[in-house]
Amino acid sequence: MILKIAAYGIARDILGSNEIQYDVSGELNSASLIQNLQKDYPEFLKLKSLLVAINDEYAKPDQIIGEGDEVVLIPPVSGG
Repeated sequence: MILKIAAYGIARDILGSNEIQYDVSGELNSASLIQNLQKDYPEFLKLKSLLVAINDEYAKPDQIIGEGDEVVLIPPVSGG
C-alpha cells in the first residue's frame, strides 16, 4: 500500500519534502508508522514527540491506517 504523507515543520525538513509517497506492506497503525519512519529517517528519533493525524483527526497509537487515508505528521510545536 502506498501512503501519501504530509509533513510540517521539522518533520518536513527530515523528509525533505512537505509530502511523500511511502510504501508499506500489510496492516499498519499510527504507532507502527512512526516506528517505520524512525528506521527509514533516523532523525525522527531525536524528536521529543511526533503526532499522527488521520483524516483530519489526531490518531491513537493503535488506529489502523487504511489505503486512501489522509496522513499528516505533526512535530512538536513551540511558540510564544
